[in-house]
Amino acid sequence: MTTLSTRPYKGTRDYYPEEKRLQNYIFSVWAQAARQFGYEEYGAPLLEPLDIYTAKSGQELASEQTYVFDDRGGRTVAVRPEMTPSVSRMVAARRQELAMPARLYSIANFMRYERPQRGREREFWQMNVDLFGVSSIEADAEIIELAYTSMKLFGAKDDMFTIRVNDRELINAIMFRYLGCDAVQAELMIKLLDRKHKISTEAFRDQAVDIFGPEQAKEGLPRLASLLGVYKVTELPLEIQQHPAAERLQQLMDKLAQAGVRNVLFDASLMRGLDYYTGTVFEVFDTHPDNNRALFGGGRYDGLVSLFGVEPLPTVGMGLGATTMQNFLEVHKLVPQDISTTDVYLVVIGESALRGAKRLARELRAEGVRVEVDITGRKLDKQLRSALKKHIPYLVFVGEAELQSGHYKIKNTATAQEQVADIARMVSIVLDRRSRRDELDDIIASLT
Repeated sequence: MTTLSTRPYKGTRDYYPEEKRLQNYIFSVWAQAARQFGYEEYGAPLLEPLDIYTAKSGQELASEQTYVFDDRGGRTVAVRPEMTPSVSRMVAARRQELAMPARLYSIANFMRYERPQRGREREFWQMNVDLFGVSSIEADAEIIELAYTSMKLFGAKDDMFTIRVNDRELINAIMFRYLGCDAVQAELMIKLLDRKHKISTEAFRDQAVDIFGPEQAKEGLPRLASLLGVYKVTELPLEIQQHPAAERLQQLMDKLAQAGVRNVLFDASLMRGLDYYTGTVFEVFDTHPDNNRALFGGGRYDGLVSLFGVEPLPTVGMGLGATTMQNFLEVHKLVPQDISTTDVYLVVIGESALRGAKRLARELRAEGVRVEVDITGRKLDKQLRSALKKHIPYLVFVGEAELQSGHYKIKNTATAQEQVADIARMVSIVLDRRSRRDELDDIIASLT
């Protein structure tokens, strides 16, 4: 008989309770941020027709990274590698019914066939946030402010991350007018800039020379180098500053500064590889030396909804990855204390007390207390070790004497403080603690 492997499929993860608690924490903060701005949650299928990705997402994503198969009806379908085409399809389907602007978010899992590495997995979880129906820069500013707010709700300080912005129209102007590229060179240069932070300076320079050609590189390479050292729109060459897209970017940065978002930089190398972006693009970068990388990003994509046979609809959106967010929290020591979602562990003293312990648990649950009962009949020390391993906040000891008196010893596992309480008092202790914890989370969120 063949022994099956205990390892998950390559590039995917198992989430044991402590890991799932952290993931749920990330999800809850994301949802809190989205709801603060009036976004409503939606859901979409895990499978989609392949053609909604080949139409606009880019050849690499659709052809090389997507899990594709023919279903039993002979239809070619894909496991979703991203959410943007799906939500665009949904909006197009109810184009006349949806109230505009439509503010939508989802938290879901996706699959991409790519090389697993730190912060990048084949199965990944992501929050997608999209604003449909606003063509002005106000929509771009709102999405970026929401991104900033989500970081602050995790406890991040401004110096822990930067928000880098660019514009696809400005990128095209730089490629054709300033660097003198033709269409083929521009496409190759955009791809090179998109991976600039993943290769060495020497490799970047050599590949740029290959794209320009020896003669054109004499002028093009210094121009390209001068752009890569600019972090303010006002420092760009005058001919680039005067482009409408540059003026739009400056307006965006001004609006963000007015909203208190001041860690925003212009980045000429920021491309965002997906083909459907039409205007503003942005990414949030971790500044920690051990995790100096993009965390998430997004931008404006005004043409995608029209692929589904309806009028074009201006749209701005972003996707936030759970794995990169977890890495950020870990390197900045922002991971919350690992506390079980269970409130009370009933330690049963003697087999005869089990029936009464179950009855007590039902009474506590009826009052909103989350209770685990030890039904194993194990010795006391093993029960205690199990409860402590699970990080359950309270232990309640239940024996025949306690059942008869109606008073129980309740122990706080964090402080080791003990007291004797009846059911009503126990409920008050547990729910007060939960309320204080929620209140503390709210205070921390307001301060950050």
